[in-house]
Amino acid sequence: MKSFTYERVATPAAATAAFARAPGARFIAGGTNLLDLMKLEIETPTHLIDVSRLSLDKIEKTGDGGLRIGAMVRNTDLASDARVRRDYGLLSRALVAGASGQLRNKATTAGNLLQRTRCPYFYDTNQPCNKRKPGSGCAAIGGFNRLHAVVGASEACIATHPSDMAVAMRALDAVVETVDAAGKARAIPLSGFYRAPGSTPHLETILAPGELITAVTLPKPVGGTHIYRKVRDRASYAFALISVGAIVQKDGTGRVALGGVGYQPWRVEAAEADLPRGAKAVAAGLLAGAKTTHENAYKLPLVERTLAGVLAEARG
Repeated sequence: MKSFTYERVATPAAATAAFARAPGARFIAGGTNLLDLMKLEIETPTHLIDVSRLSLDKIEKTGDGGLRIGAMVRNTDLASDARVRRDYGLLSRALVAGASGQLRNKATTAGNLLQRTRCPYFYDTNQPCNKRKPGSGCAAIGGFNRLHAVVGASEACIATHPSDMAVAMRALDAVVETVDAAGKARAIPLSGFYRAPGSTPHLETILAPGELITAVTLPKPVGGTHIYRKVRDRASYAFALISVGAIVQKDGTGRVALGGVGYQPWRVEAAEADLPRGAKAVAAGLLAGAKTTHENAYKLPLVERTLAGVLAEARG
């Protein structure tokens, strides 16, 4: 691990000001992803700004009946919150499906959204990876790519986003709140938060340097049956081959988001109109334009079959 300096801040303003003073800085909270990447020298920040003590660890009701989730809320606390379990069951189920109890006790809401891909070539510094080293190439294309993206990928990168929580947040129409070094706040719908890889896969979100996530807001509950189903190689502590997060109403309408298929949680609102027609029609809309590799073509029928199981469960 390369040497770095460290400071702990007490307010969001202090955090963004510290970033402005230290080019090459990174924010750190739970550190469940960043520290691993630093040990491998994939991430090499010159300065760490500890934001774990910021008073952004509350879950509060909003004026329109939704919830505002502070950026520092731990995954365990979010999953177990009575309001989340009652009104946003999809989110609670997705969180519990991720990682392990120990990691969920440390991981934060903001950190979960910002975690980086688990592509093995990204973690292997002996292999080319445009996400790790822009312009070096993508070893996953033509390599071991059974776990990789089938939608939204590019000729420069076929990595997937690993978050379970983000899939539920996308189905729930979450909005990310941030503040920058000038004190300017903005609200970013999660639907527009992640960048498509294109030719610059190392640029993963639309956040500006030093822009700090302060909260994630959810609109008022939509009711319905909430289901999160994760298909993986082993029963725990594994990332999704594919996952389906769904909210299904009594009349058969609803929402669907997928994990494990693209660079971001994958939702196509137009495809949701076909929910009453069944899984095949919805999957066709969700996966329109899919491009598979020699190893991951199985994901297309797996999405359809998993979605069929989810819809059958929702309809009793």
